[in-house]
Amino acid sequence: MSSSTGVVDAVTVARLHQLYGRQSHLIDGGDASGWAQTFTDDGEFHSPSYPEPVSGTDALIAFAERFHAGARAANDVHRHVITNVVIDGAGDGSTVVRAYLQIVATSIGGDSRLVRMTTLTDRVVLVDDRWRIARRDIRRDDAA
Repeated sequence: MSSSTGVVDAVTVARLHQLYGRQSHLIDGGDASGWAQTFTDDGEFHSPSYPEPVSGTDALIAFAERFHAGARAANDVHRHVITNVVIDGAGDGSTVVRAYLQIVATSIGGDSRLVRMTTLTDRVVLVDDRWRIARRDIRRDDAA
Protein backbone atom coordinates (compact mmCIF):
# COMPACT_ATOMS: atom_id res chain seq x y z
CA MET A 1 0.00 0.00 0.00
CA SER A 2 2.28 2.82 1.15
CA SER A 3 5.75 3.38 2.41
CA SER A 4 6.99 5.75 5.06
CA THR A 5 7.43 8.35 2.29
CA GLY A 6 3.71 8.47 1.59
CA VAL A 7 4.01 6.85 -1.83
CA VAL A 8 0.96 4.76 -2.71
CA ASP A 9 1.19 1.81 -5.13
CA ALA A 10 -0.65 1.72 -8.45
CA VAL A 11 -3.19 -0.92 -7.37
CA THR A 12 -4.24 1.21 -4.40
CA VAL A 13 -4.50 4.30 -6.61
CA ALA A 14 -6.73 2.41 -9.07
CA ARG A 15 -8.93 1.04 -6.30
CA LEU A 16 -9.35 4.48 -4.75
CA HIS A 17 -10.22 6.05 -8.11
CA GLN A 18 -12.89 3.35 -8.48
CA LEU A 19 -14.22 4.22 -5.02
CA TYR A 20 -14.63 7.88 -5.95
CA GLY A 21 -16.23 7.11 -9.30
CA ARG A 22 -18.62 4.61 -7.74
CA GLN A 23 -19.48 6.97 -4.91
CA SER A 24 -20.40 9.77 -7.34
CA HIS A 25 -22.61 7.46 -9.39
CA LEU A 26 -24.33 6.13 -6.26
CA ILE A 27 -25.36 9.49 -4.78
CA ASP A 28 -26.27 10.96 -8.18
CA GLY A 29 -28.37 7.88 -8.99
CA GLY A 30 -30.27 8.01 -5.71
CA ASP A 31 -28.68 4.93 -4.11
CA ALA A 32 -28.35 6.47 -0.66
CA SER A 33 -27.59 3.18 1.09
CA GLY A 34 -24.90 2.28 -1.43
CA TRP A 35 -23.35 5.73 -1.06
CA ALA A 36 -23.35 5.45 2.74
CA GLN A 37 -21.60 2.06 2.47
CA THR A 38 -18.59 3.82 0.91
CA PHE A 39 -18.00 5.26 4.39
CA THR A 40 -16.99 3.38 7.52
CA ASP A 41 -19.84 2.52 9.90
CA ASP A 42 -18.92 5.58 11.98
CA GLY A 43 -17.88 7.65 8.95
CA GLU A 44 -18.13 11.42 9.12
CA PHE A 45 -19.10 14.02 6.50
CA HIS A 46 -18.26 17.66 7.29
CA SER A 47 -19.33 20.44 4.92
CA PRO A 48 -20.00 24.14 5.44
CA SER A 49 -22.88 23.80 2.92
CA TYR A 50 -24.91 21.96 5.56
CA PRO A 51 -25.78 23.00 9.12
CA GLU A 52 -24.16 20.09 10.96
CA PRO A 53 -21.70 17.27 10.34
CA VAL A 54 -23.23 13.92 9.44
CA SER A 55 -21.88 10.74 11.01
CA GLY A 56 -22.81 7.08 11.04
CA THR A 57 -24.48 4.95 8.40
CA ASP A 58 -28.10 5.88 9.16
CA ALA A 59 -27.38 9.62 9.12
CA LEU A 60 -25.34 9.30 5.92
CA ILE A 61 -28.22 7.45 4.23
CA ALA A 62 -30.69 10.14 5.29
CA PHE A 63 -28.33 12.87 4.06
CA ALA A 64 -27.97 11.24 0.63
CA GLU A 65 -31.74 10.71 0.39
CA ARG A 66 -32.34 14.42 1.12
CA PHE A 67 -29.69 15.45 -1.43
CA HIS A 68 -31.26 13.37 -4.21
CA ALA A 69 -34.83 14.36 -3.29
CA GLY A 70 -33.83 18.03 -3.31
CA ALA A 71 -32.44 17.74 -6.82
CA ARG A 72 -35.58 15.97 -8.02
CA ALA A 73 -37.86 18.56 -6.37
CA ALA A 74 -35.94 21.27 -8.25
CA ASN A 75 -36.42 19.29 -11.49
CA ASP A 76 -32.64 18.87 -11.71
CA VAL A 77 -30.19 16.06 -12.26
CA HIS A 78 -27.08 16.52 -10.12
CA ARG A 79 -23.64 15.18 -10.95
CA HIS A 80 -20.66 15.01 -8.63
CA VAL A 81 -17.47 15.50 -10.67
CA ILE A 82 -14.28 14.60 -8.81
CA THR A 83 -10.96 15.62 -10.40
CA ASN A 84 -7.31 16.27 -9.58
CA VAL A 85 -7.18 13.38 -7.12
CA VAL A 86 -4.02 13.21 -5.00
CA ILE A 87 -3.49 10.18 -2.77
CA ASP A 88 -0.89 10.04 0.00
CA GLY A 89 -0.15 7.22 2.40
CA ALA A 90 -0.58 8.34 5.99
CA GLY A 91 1.92 5.82 7.40
CA ASP A 92 -0.71 4.19 9.64
CA GLY A 93 -2.31 2.04 6.95
CA SER A 94 -4.73 4.76 5.92
CA THR A 95 -4.55 7.23 3.07
CA VAL A 96 -5.31 10.89 2.72
CA VAL A 97 -7.10 11.80 -0.49
CA ARG A 98 -7.42 15.38 -1.69
CA ALA A 99 -9.44 16.32 -4.75
CA TYR A 100 -11.58 18.94 -6.42
CA LEU A 101 -15.32 18.30 -6.25
CA GLN A 102 -17.73 20.07 -8.55
CA ILE A 103 -21.46 19.69 -8.25
CA VAL A 104 -23.18 20.30 -11.57
CA ALA A 105 -26.96 20.61 -11.90
CA THR A 106 -28.79 20.14 -15.17
CA SER A 107 -32.40 21.27 -15.36
CA ILE A 108 -34.57 18.66 -17.03
CA GLY A 109 -34.85 19.96 -20.60
CA GLY A 110 -32.56 22.88 -19.76
CA ASP A 111 -29.01 24.00 -19.26
CA SER A 112 -26.30 22.81 -16.91
CA ARG A 113 -24.80 25.04 -14.25
CA LEU A 114 -22.07 24.78 -11.65
CA VAL A 115 -23.73 24.64 -8.23
CA ARG A 116 -20.58 24.45 -6.11
CA MET A 117 -16.84 24.21 -6.57
CA THR A 118 -15.19 22.65 -3.56
CA THR A 119 -12.20 20.67 -2.39
CA LEU A 120 -12.44 17.49 -0.40
CA THR A 121 -9.97 15.96 2.00
CA ASP A 122 -10.72 12.39 3.04
CA ARG A 123 -9.12 9.96 5.45
CA VAL A 124 -9.64 6.58 3.83
CA VAL A 125 -9.08 3.25 5.57
CA LEU A 126 -9.03 -0.38 4.50
CA VAL A 127 -11.92 -2.33 6.08
CA ASP A 128 -12.21 -6.02 5.19
CA ASP A 129 -10.24 -5.46 1.97
CA ARG A 130 -12.45 -2.50 0.94
CA TRP A 131 -11.36 1.13 0.99
CA ARG A 132 -13.88 3.21 2.91
CA ILE A 133 -14.00 6.86 3.91
CA ALA A 134 -13.61 7.44 7.63
CA ARG A 135 -13.87 11.24 7.45
CA ARG A 136 -14.62 13.72 4.69
CA ASP A 137 -13.97 17.44 5.01
CA ILE A 138 -15.36 19.73 2.30
CA ARG A 139 -14.17 23.29 1.72
CA ARG A 140 -16.16 25.59 -0.52
CA ASP A 141 -14.22 27.80 -2.91
CA ASP A 142 -16.57 30.72 -2.21
CA ALA A 143 -15.74 30.69 1.52
CA ALA A 144 -12.89 32.60 3.09
